[in-house]
Amino acid sequence: MDAYKATLEYLYARLPMFTKVGASAYKTDLHNTVSLLELLNNPQHTFKTIHVAGTNGKGSCSHMLAAIFQQAGYKTGLYTSPHLLDFRERIRINGQVVSEDFVISFTDQMRPHIETIQPSFFELTVAMAFRYFQQEAVDIAIIETGLGGRLDSTNVITPELSLITNISYDHKNILGDTLPQIAGEKAGIIKAGVPVVISETQSETQDVFINTAAALQAPIHFADQEWMADGSNITQTHLELTLLNTRQQQMQHIRLDLNGQYQEKNVMGVLSSVKILQQKGWHITAEHITTALAHVKKLTGLRGRWDIIQQHPLTVMDVGHNEAGIREVMEQLHHVNYQQLHIVVGFVKDKEVEKVLPLFPTTAHYYFCKAQIPRAMDEVALAEMATASGLQGRPYASVQAAFQAAKQHAQPDDMILICGSFFIVAEVM
Repeated sequence: MDAYKATLEYLYARLPMFTKVGASAYKTDLHNTVSLLELLNNPQHTFKTIHVAGTNGKGSCSHMLAAIFQQAGYKTGLYTSPHLLDFRERIRINGQVVSEDFVISFTDQMRPHIETIQPSFFELTVAMAFRYFQQEAVDIAIIETGLGGRLDSTNVITPELSLITNISYDHKNILGDTLPQIAGEKAGIIKAGVPVVISETQSETQDVFINTAAALQAPIHFADQEWMADGSNITQTHLELTLLNTRQQQMQHIRLDLNGQYQEKNVMGVLSSVKILQQKGWHITAEHITTALAHVKKLTGLRGRWDIIQQHPLTVMDVGHNEAGIREVMEQLHHVNYQQLHIVVGFVKDKEVEKVLPLFPTTAHYYFCKAQIPRAMDEVALAEMATASGLQGRPYASVQAAFQAAKQHAQPDDMILICGSFFIVAEVM
């Protein structure tokens, strides 16, 4: 076995990983992260950052911001999670993943401390990212929270700006079971005097953000109050948007290579953020923005957001996995022409599957499956719940078996959608 594989096996075996085991891997304080970073002389204070939280859209927004800074000529770090194919996707500079050698050497250096501090997988990964960004002397790093905000391991930075995308139900067992409670956790990334952009005004949560920002004297901006969508057009490859800046009465035409309709709200958050960053002295032109947004995937390597992998039958992967995310994916189906819809779907156990299943169309053929992780929901149990919601289909023991069956049954004019969790999409890829 090569050294990189051996290192990953050590990390996966040694450290509790939320994506695999769930809530038991989530730490309710920042103690371990702080200890790890102190051993490294606090690399997180040596470069500028932008902090991004939210229930849905934080990954897309992080990649859009990274693309814009890259296009503007800045050496740009990007930290996101989870990964789809290779662990190294979590840590990138200018779209390039961290080297295998760095992952190996960093893990070797930290091994004695891993034994004493006993961090989670995510805690160690955050420390690894910050150390790498310091070593490579990035100009700025876009940092996506893992889960929540207030107690997230990434919440040890003082960013140039905080961006919070949207708030919906996810990880209730950890973040709380009301939207204001969840918003309170996400609002934990707001820092004293640091501007914060909220992508979406939501009546249940806006006071939480307004009050938190006021207490910290952080200037607050609601992006959807600064921008108004004045028409959109979805093509196979792009989302074309015309946005009106309500303050300056300026029109902005955006051609985004992430063509989910749901990206409209994300783009508003990104544009409001960039406006503030320009005022802070970052040299970003209108041309940098439009060019970057048209080439986000190429610049940053983003995958899995309404990701078209084949034309006949039209085959699309989307990592939407909670109630709000699935709702957006189902809305997007209205923009597509197909004869018959085939859906390959699986979930993890801690999602509220009974809330999500009624959002799916009863006219589709279903291929219920289970990702190869302990947290995955049993495919037979899922099929039974789906039948109770009026969805017709069969269970398959693996994602690959389900995908193969969908491909066999689909005609050239049909559509195959793969969704439900990051892990289902990852195994198809």
